[in-house]
Amino acid sequence: MIQFDSSYLIDLQLELRNERPGSAFKLIESLDASELLAVSVHVAAELRVGAERRENPIAAHRELDAFLEAFLILYPDHRFAAAYARLWAAANHKRRIVPSMDLLIATAAVVENAPLVTRNVTDFSRLPGLRVLGY
Repeated sequence: MIQFDSSYLIDLQLELRNERPGSAFKLIESLDASELLAVSVHVAAELRVGAERRENPIAAHRELDAFLEAFLILYPDHRFAAAYARLWAAANHKRRIVPSMDLLIATAAVVENAPLVTRNVTDFSRLPGLRVLGY
């Protein structure tokens, strides 16, 4: 399993919409076809916010629905709260400010022991136990 951050998915959507393959497209094309592609519900929520902000939110949500069909959407389970607390404590122990949504997204990847693909490598790399893949 590999998980994707909002920044990656936004870039991929733009590349596909503009029919201009770039680094996001090249990365997903390079993955093994058997790889399980996933996003946390937190990433899906961030993408939904973007859809709400568009000129035609209904059409934007339909477009997003079609886009997200390629991904397994992961929801927190019994492991999530403890993993979140550990990551939060580790970040705060080292006085690292991590936005709450980023911490939720990172926790989802850590719980599944999955790498997280993101453009925001610097911030996510500060979290212990999270494997980060840039593109």
